[in-house]
Amino acid sequence: MKISLYLETSVIGAYLDNGDAFRRDLTIRWWEHELDEYRSFSSTLVRRELERVAEPHRSSYLRLVAPIEELDIPEEAAILAEGYIDRGIFHRRFTADALHFALASFYKLDYFVTWNFGHIANVRKQARLKLFNTAAGFFSPTIITPEFLVHSI
Repeated sequence: MKISLYLETSVIGAYLDNGDAFRRDLTIRWWEHELDEYRSFSSTLVRRELERVAEPHRSSYLRLVAPIEELDIPEEAAILAEGYIDRGIFHRRFTADALHFALASFYKLDYFVTWNFGHIANVRKQARLKLFNTAAGFFSPTIITPEFLVHSI
């Protein structure tokens, strides 16, 4: 069985990001050569975020995620995300990020893939999320960046 991944919006955004060449090039290489080795998921939340991006990037992003299985947002995931916010794990202005992680948790995906170092991809956040999810009876995916999925650079 393939390892399962939740691809958060920042990973898709990095594909066309001219501001960080390393991140862009690594994301493209991984996406084009190794993504098929995994069972990858996105969500309706990712699609909604991408739909708000201006053209010409919007169409390109939506084409990238079209073949990836899109997860719905069940009420339980929304409640879990609200729990993260109520406990101060995520600030309310980052509700979408809380919901992204809640979706990966609810669907029991192995890895949560993000380039968002600011308030997702860090050890303190991961520890707090794991503690909260364990206490609430939810699975806790491991948070990683795409570079952890690349076989060789």
